[in-house]
Amino acid sequence: MTTAPSPAQQPTPLWQPGPDRIEGAQVTRFQTWAATHHGAPAVTPGDPQRSYTDLHRWSTDELPAFWQAVAEWFDVRFATPYDTVLGDRSMPGAHWFPGATLNYAEHALRTADDPARAATPALLHTDESQEIAPVSWADLRDQVASLAAALRDLGVRPGDRISGYLPNIPQAVVAFLATAAVGAVWTSCAPDFGARSVLDRFQQVEPVVLFTVDGYRYGGKEHDRRATVTELRAELPTLRAVVHIPLLGTDTPEAALTWSDLTTNAAEPAYEQVPFDHPLWVLYSSGTTGLPKAIVQSQGGILLEHLKQLGLHCDLGPDDRFFWYTSTGWMMWNFLVGGLLTGTTIVLYDGSPGHPDVAAQWRIAEATRATLFGTSAAYVMACRKVGIHPARDLDLSTIGCVATTGSPLPPDGFRWLHDTFREGGGDLWIASVSGGTDVCSCFAGAVPTLPVHIGELQAPGLGTDLQAWDPQGHPVIDEVGELVVTNPMPSMPVRFWNDPDGSRYHDSYFDTYPGVWRHGDWITRTSRGGVIIHGRSDSTLNRQGVRMGSSDIYEAVERLPEIRESLVIGLELPDGGYWMPLFVHLAPGAVLDDALRDRIKRTLRTELSPRHVPDDIIEAPGIPHTLTGKRIEVPVKRLLQGTPLDKAVNPGSVDDLPLLHFYERIAADRRARNDDRAQ
Repeated sequence: MTTAPSPAQQPTPLWQPGPDRIEGAQVTRFQTWAATHHGAPAVTPGDPQRSYTDLHRWSTDELPAFWQAVAEWFDVRFATPYDTVLGDRSMPGAHWFPGATLNYAEHALRTADDPARAATPALLHTDESQEIAPVSWADLRDQVASLAAALRDLGVRPGDRISGYLPNIPQAVVAFLATAAVGAVWTSCAPDFGARSVLDRFQQVEPVVLFTVDGYRYGGKEHDRRATVTELRAELPTLRAVVHIPLLGTDTPEAALTWSDLTTNAAEPAYEQVPFDHPLWVLYSSGTTGLPKAIVQSQGGILLEHLKQLGLHCDLGPDDRFFWYTSTGWMMWNFLVGGLLTGTTIVLYDGSPGHPDVAAQWRIAEATRATLFGTSAAYVMACRKVGIHPARDLDLSTIGCVATTGSPLPPDGFRWLHDTFREGGGDLWIASVSGGTDVCSCFAGAVPTLPVHIGELQAPGLGTDLQAWDPQGHPVIDEVGELVVTNPMPSMPVRFWNDPDGSRYHDSYFDTYPGVWRHGDWITRTSRGGVIIHGRSDSTLNRQGVRMGSSDIYEAVERLPEIRESLVIGLELPDGGYWMPLFVHLAPGAVLDDALRDRIKRTLRTELSPRHVPDDIIEAPGIPHTLTGKRIEVPVKRLLQGTPLDKAVNPGSVDDLPLLHFYERIAADRRARNDDRAQ
């Protein structure tokens, strides 16, 4: 079993907060208040690590007290009071705040009621033109009120589903908040999803209203989506209305409503008070091997979880500007919109992450004066590889935190971020975070009062009893184990759509350890309190009993300038053997010759493990991803095992389906060679 680096190997943190930052952090002030009002352990002066460790232990040992404290600290408004904080605490099936009613949209828009802030920006929208368009809190509230009234006039009632085929534009935020205001259920896909991918999602939930654009702009080009919208309308028979947003300036289709028709009539804000566990939205798993799971999360659960995560962990408040590069097809869009709950201005960017060049996201952060900038680990590594100097060449002085997710941030990514901001004279808090669509939040990541160690997430989140378990179900420290959560979280799914007996939900998380959430990641809980993410446990590399996450391989291999991206697969063979190929997508001009193969093997042998040197290194025309940018490991493994393409992967979930034919041919060639040897 592999082990994490010992504290002695990394004695000095990459970054640590100063006393003023620790004292002023909202999590410190929350702990001080909760100690007085709810029995939390007091802050230990001069020892932020112990303070957070004590607070975290209390937050998981005393779940009801902790979540009640979160609700009170953030002034959650219950229209009717709750009977108890946590009724049934079993998983699945935990019942939070029974009896309570509230409304998510009311909380997201309450900053508009503050006369001093009503005219300040709630949203800052920009695209590849980099022109900044603000939407004030008052304007946002008024548009939501107008649209919510129009939805009620269309007959939309609590529980109805409303869908958005929209890019990351203000209209998407307005449509979502109006949906929540009437107690309906939101669901969205980005317009780069093809018709089949959208229908695989929307047909499951049977929406009554579809908000759609005529197209979008990406990479300096216009992409017309009217034909796709026509197909969606034909294949979604439950639709009562289609709302056209002419992003490309086209005419309104026949029988469609226009956005302006529904948002220009003044209306008083009205918020349907719904039960705490009333559905807020439906998110979808990547669906790489079947229909995407339709994950239902609740108004109250998301409200509390995002207040905790964004307010306490990300330390966001009214003076912040929150930018995360995302699309409406990824849970990070929902997380970004949650910034409104803390009174934060959120930045919406609709465009390519790398147009006209790789520094595009940094220029958006500069132009919008972002204070927290979130992106993918892959983007950070791409910036490092091409050698840009964003903090030297741009004014990024407002950025106090860069957060990354999507995949583990390699140690070189930590170093590059730290060094590039030091180069610009800044002091950067780096927050690598990890969670999932399944909870629309983070299991571990940002803590503003703790040091940052290279390659580690700072700590598990408050209220999240995160552990690493060995195969026998025992917690381990400084060893690789399964990521499990042993207590319920409010944002865990209330159910999957069209899963009446709950069997698909149960089998997704609770079939390995009954009553305990198994997420499907390998992690290490370090003895200093941090967390290391090693990759998916269902694509783990296990040679001679030594387990290693795929991300460890990628971090080492992709440090080589010749390697643009890589994909490693561990394949158990029928004869008890094991085949581990490494596919490499080369940088322009690079050649996979014997010298490069030797360098790759030497790198893995010396930096990781001699057991995890690949059996074959194969040049690939590209690495396949899901539509949200994650490497597709398990479907490729199934292809290599001989599973037909149509059974190994859901074609609508892949960014480049023809690319998979390459891996299919590799599998066929290998089978043919094995057959020849057998004869």
